[in-house]
Amino acid sequence: MPATQVFFYKDDREVPVKDWLAELRKRDRKGFAKCVVRLLELAKYGHELRRPAADILQAGIYELRAKHGHVQYRILYFFHGRNVTVLAHAIVKEGAEVPQADVRLAAQRRDRLLRDPAAHLLELEIEQVEGSENG
Repeated sequence: MPATQVFFYKDDREVPVKDWLAELRKRDRKGFAKCVVRLLELAKYGHELRRPAADILQAGIYELRAKHGHVQYRILYFFHGRNVTVLAHAIVKEGAEVPQADVRLAAQRRDRLLRDPAAHLLELEIEQVEGSENG
């Protein structure tokens, strides 16, 4: 299967997962690094990525799973076409399951993107996410 292009969902005000990752990088560099590894796996394996790295939450909404210590990070995403993945939402998971409100938010972002893809896609560049050690 060819590599998967990974995009951030964006709207007029924010790029939610990119902003979340930037904040995580400041708070927990090792947790951030684990999320970046998962993003690289998602780009490489796409639809073929399975547990423990990824799982499906509900129709069309998936979770990318990273853990550092006892903290569980989740990046919710969906596929747009065959080889495009869109990162829609991210959370620190605190309970046994991803809250339905977060899954609904990811689904709403998917629906907005489907209505106007050009307005809601920002290509992920791993170098840009990883940033420099000084940044």
